[in-house]
Amino acid sequence: MSNKPIRKAVFPVAGLGTRFLPATKSVPKELLPVVDRPLIQYAVEEAWEAGIETMIFVTGRGKGAIEDYFDVAFECETFQRLRGKDLTALEGTLLEPGKAIFIRQQEPLGLGHAIWCARDAVGDEPFAVLLPDELMKGAPGQGCMRQMVEAYGRVGGNLVCALEIPMEQTVSYGVIDPGKREGALMEVKGLVEKPAADAAPSNFIMPGRYILQPDIMEVLAMQGRGSGGEIQLTDAMAALIGKQSFHGVTFNGRRFDCGSKVGYIEANLALALQRDDLSQSIREFLFNELTEEQLVPTDRNDV
Repeated sequence: MSNKPIRKAVFPVAGLGTRFLPATKSVPKELLPVVDRPLIQYAVEEAWEAGIETMIFVTGRGKGAIEDYFDVAFECETFQRLRGKDLTALEGTLLEPGKAIFIRQQEPLGLGHAIWCARDAVGDEPFAVLLPDELMKGAPGQGCMRQMVEAYGRVGGNLVCALEIPMEQTVSYGVIDPGKREGALMEVKGLVEKPAADAAPSNFIMPGRYILQPDIMEVLAMQGRGSGGEIQLTDAMAALIGKQSFHGVTFNGRRFDCGSKVGYIEANLALALQRDDLSQSIREFLFNELTEEQLVPTDRNDV
């Protein structure tokens, strides 16, 4: 198996985002902002940082705003220029012509099906997969996908991001059965999709970052439905273990599950606290809120 460079990334963005209704009734969840940039932009910039050139978006009905977001905003830009306004904020929102591909997933049949929909755009190359509602923040210049691409340069094959969580939470994720470990790398002996807590092989989960060989498409084409009645990417990856090199890369950074309300709020607060123009005001607000909360009785009988 040759170690071809990772030039393409697939972004599955067809999900309905029902946990954020009613906001996602008309706004794709991938465009929900964390501070002042949408989730999808964080994922695209993570891919750019890793040297990836072509972005493949697997969309669904009602997701046309994602395509518009990465296009020229003629009215906005013209109006800003006429008023002498700075356009710096729009940097990074225009993808190079020919470097953005949009593919429609007609049915919500799961992550594996969404990846399979991108088969012709991927071709015979290894590719990355990034789930935008998993916001992964590493040190500057060392984002999650950058760390994975560097590991791929050493071992090749297939890689998944590995993140350690409390064992009782594994029921919600794809879980790694780990083998030999060497630094941030671990061999992957098996994968289980959403196991019961007492049946999970470890507490290492896969938080939405993958580097996969194109052979996965052949597996997905023949695969039936698995957990939740969907075509599961985890099942297809598991079928390649033992046939191809498979490793987990322990992420050195912080992960925010922005598919949940709590994780989304945490991401907004954490990233705002890292910004010089916002941190002081946010710290004062949080201090006041926490102080007032301690002073306000929670039981009317205490008044």
